Order: sequence, then C-alpha cells, then structure tokens
Amino acid sequence: MARQAQATSAFATVTALFFGWGFITSLVDPLIAAVKSIFSLSNVEAQLSAFAFFIAYGVVSLPAALIVARLRQVRGVLLALALMTLGCFVILLASNAALYEGVLLGLFVIASGITILQVAANPLAAALGPPERSHFRLTFAQAFNSLGTVLGPLLGAGLLLQGLEARTGEALDAATRESALSAIDTAFLLIAALIVLLGLFIAVMRKRIEASAPPPAPAASVGQTIGAALSSRWALLGGLAIFLYVGAEVSIGAQMALFLHSPDVWDIPLQRAGYFVSLYWLGAMMGRFVGSGLMIRIPAYRLLMVATAAAATLCLVVFLLGGGIGGYAALAVGLCNSIMFPTIFTLTLERSTASEEATAGFLCTAIVGGAFLPLLAGAISDAAGYAQSFILPALCYLGLCAFAMAAGRAIVRRGEEADPALNAAH
Repeated sequence: MARQAQATSAFATVTALFFGWGFITSLVDPLIAAVKSIFSLSNVEAQLSAFAFFIAYGVVSLPAALIVARLRQVRGVLLALALMTLGCFVILLASNAALYEGVLLGLFVIASGITILQVAANPLAAALGPPERSHFRLTFAQAFNSLGTVLGPLLGAGLLLQGLEARTGEALDAATRESALSAIDTAFLLIAALIVLLGLFIAVMRKRIEASAPPPAPAASVGQTIGAALSSRWALLGGLAIFLYVGAEVSIGAQMALFLHSPDVWDIPLQRAGYFVSLYWLGAMMGRFVGSGLMIRIPAYRLLMVATAAAATLCLVVFLLGGGIGGYAALAVGLCNSIMFPTIFTLTLERSTASEEATAGFLCTAIVGGAFLPLLAGAISDAAGYAQSFILPALCYLGLCAFAMAAGRAIVRRGEEADPALNAAH
C-alpha cells in the first residue's frame, strides 16, 4: 500500500510536467501575434517564432534519448527545466534590448528543454503504477497537457496582446511598443518562476519518483536510430504524416489570432482574437476524450480517415468562403486534430519493420514540420491573405487521409495496441 501511494504521488508530480509543457507551447501562438506588431514584421518573419520553437524537435529529439539514458529520468527532467528557465531569461534580455533575434534564441532554448522533458516524462507517466492501468495514466496526463494548451493562449492574450493591433504597414507608437515589450517581460518572468517552483517540487519528490520508476532502456546511437528508421517504409510514411500533421496544426494555430483579427474575417481586437485561440485547443482537448471512446468501436485508421477528411473540408471552407463562416470553420479544425497525433503514432508503430524505439525516435524528430510549414503558410498570407493560406493545411490533411487509407490496407506487424509510453503527447 505504501509503495502504491508513493507511485501515485510520483505520478501526480509528473502529470504537472505535462501541463507545463502544454501551457508553454501554446503561448507561442499569442507571442507570434505580439511580435508581429512590436517589431513590424511580415507574416513570414513572425512565423520565425514557430520555426525557432519547433526546429528544436528536429535538432534535439534523438540526442535527448541519449541524454535521458545517461542521466536517468529525474535528472533529465531537472536538466530540461533548467534549460526552459534559461530560455525564459534569454527572452527577458532580448525584450529589454528590443532584439527579435534574441526572442527566437530564447524560444529555441525553451523548446530544447521541452523536447528533453517529453522524452523523460512520457515513459514515466506510463510506468508509475500498476501495468494494467498504464493506458489510463498516460491518457490522464495527456488531458492535463491539453488543459495547458487551452489556458496558455488565455494568459498569453491577456498579457501579450493588450492594446495591440497588427494592421499591415502600421507601426506601433513608442509608448505602446514599450508597454508590449514590458508585457513579454512579465509573461516570461512569471513562466520562469513557475518552472523554478516545479523544479523544486521535482527535486523534493526525486526519491519517490526514482523508487517507482523503471530503469531506462539503453539508448541506441543517433546514427543507429536514424538508420533503422530509414530502413522501414512505414517509419518513413509515418514520419511524413507527423511532419504534415504538426505543420498543419501549427500553421493554423500560429496565425489564428491574426486571421480572426483581420478586417475580412471577424475584424475584432487582437487581444479578443487571441482569447478565441483557446477554443481551437479546447476542441483538441475535448476530441481526445470523445475519440478515445470511439476507438473502442471504430478501427483507428477509419477514425483517422474521417477526422482528416473533415479537417480538409473545413480548411477548404475557409479558403473558398472566408469571412465570419471561415472563422468558425477554422476554430472547428481543432476538434478534428484531436486524435490525429496519437493515431498516426500508433498506426506507424504497428506497421513499421524497425524497432519501436527507432520508429518512435524518428517520429518525434518529424515534429519539425511545425517549424517549416508555418513559414510557407506565412508566405501565402503575405502574398494572398490569411484565408488563402488555409489551402496549405487542406493539402496536408488530404495527404493524411491517404495515409489512413494506406494504413487500413497494410500488414500489422505488432499488436493493435502499441506501447503507450511511446505515444508522446503533443
């Protein structure tokens, strides 16, 4: 009984990490809208914020597995939190110096910490307790991750977008710009303080977590992992699918506030538009609960086909109609996104000829799609408008629908239920 209570308290501590990285990741959306006004940026230049954040997944994911294997989970988590705190202070320095390049560097450092955090925390969430309840624990922890992505834009809009507008060609006056930079200071100083408190909590709970956690499996080298993944057709297809999915999700979320703010959509104040971004992520949170229930009755590949087809249709509605209807359609895409990441992940694991470790590591690296595709979406927005940029995610979702159809015809090489510890929350 004492050991079970110890594992439960350790799991509660780890669950707080899931909330933390969801909260911080979703702050990138209102930050993009803020820096566009503060530094008088084009859409492509503003999307460099998303690029700086998500490129860390491509650079750090595979080395993170080696770091966690060497340090073990708790020290890996503490290193990740230290990096995230450092990134916050880099952004503080950059905002005081009014240097956009410094903000980008800080975002990369924060995202590097989050990447290490995910590699360490996902197996812990699945392992801290009775094996037969591992699915419940990871789902529960992911729900808190989703809660963080809902609350992050609310705080971000409240702090970062107050009094800002993002009209093309309009520069902020000196007083408004100074106030906006000060708001970035406040937001990231608050985040840094929360991360430090979380780190202290983890340090206090360290013995309980280490006593309940399994020893980490030896990690293969980066070269071995990449080589094994590249030898599998389905690991490559799954990597492309993750690339397209994360790229589409971030392309929409990162521009959502600016899209709803624009005169030809809802023409509402930028801060109010930022609050609506939470609805995009709320749909994803609600859909995870509904989708997990539907998967008991509906094969995962079929559910993925329906979700991706619906998302593509909604994006085409935005592209063709725009206006008020387009705003509602854009927000509704979040509900369709909900089951995509975990479903793509498990469908790939079940069909890949590479090891689960190599496949999962490769799939996590493919999250780098969130760095590159938003830049292309921003270029389309600069050239033709926000509504027209939705053609890019529409094409991504159609590609994912084709992936789901192919998965339905492919040979399943592992059990229909893959190891939940590998199904990293996003």
